[in-house]
Amino acid sequence: MPPRSTSAVPASGGAPNRRDELVRVAARLFREKGFKGTTVRDIAQAADMRSGSPFYHFASKQDLLLAVIEEAVTSALQRTEEAVAGAAAALPPTERFARLVRAQYGILHDHGSDANLVILLEWRSLTPEQQATVRPLKKRYDGLWQQVIDDLHAEGRLGADPKLARRLILGAINYTTWFRPRSRAAGSIGLEEMADQTVRLFLQPAP
Repeated sequence: MPPRSTSAVPASGGAPNRRDELVRVAARLFREKGFKGTTVRDIAQAADMRSGSPFYHFASKQDLLLAVIEEAVTSALQRTEEAVAGAAAALPPTERFARLVRAQYGILHDHGSDANLVILLEWRSLTPEQQATVRPLKKRYDGLWQQVIDDLHAEGRLGADPKLARRLILGAINYTTWFRPRSRAAGSIGLEEMADQTVRLFLQPAP
């Protein structure tokens, strides 16, 4: 996988763990309060650090946002690759599609998903230069989805234009920030059933 952001200042001893803690705390606060609404002091306080300590690891709050999003995209890409790699690569397109859908719900809703939601909420808060550093990872991630959707379309299981279909499907899944497994709003269903219903929603019957 790609190396971590060079925005971090090299550290020694137990410092890498403090860096990871800053990324984790920042992800939670950026999700809860927004990037603009979160201060470095907020992050330091939540991480039980002095107000200036984050600057030992990151040059600015902007660099910390990049680290959160880089880590989230890298993690999402890894989970997506695992869903369709190895023996799974030989599965029919419908099975690979189901695995991708389930993986995406996990990316968004499994424990520790704050950073993944920050991608959706704060992508535009990155500078153009920062977006450019993350875009190759996003391109690989989109490519995994596009291949499976192209295969579904070729088999007549998807009626829409494949590129448009990818955006519509991912847009629908990513909008489920309201979803809480087994909650009343979710109709008391879990992630597995949510994924199954999503697959049934988008796939056409076999020709």
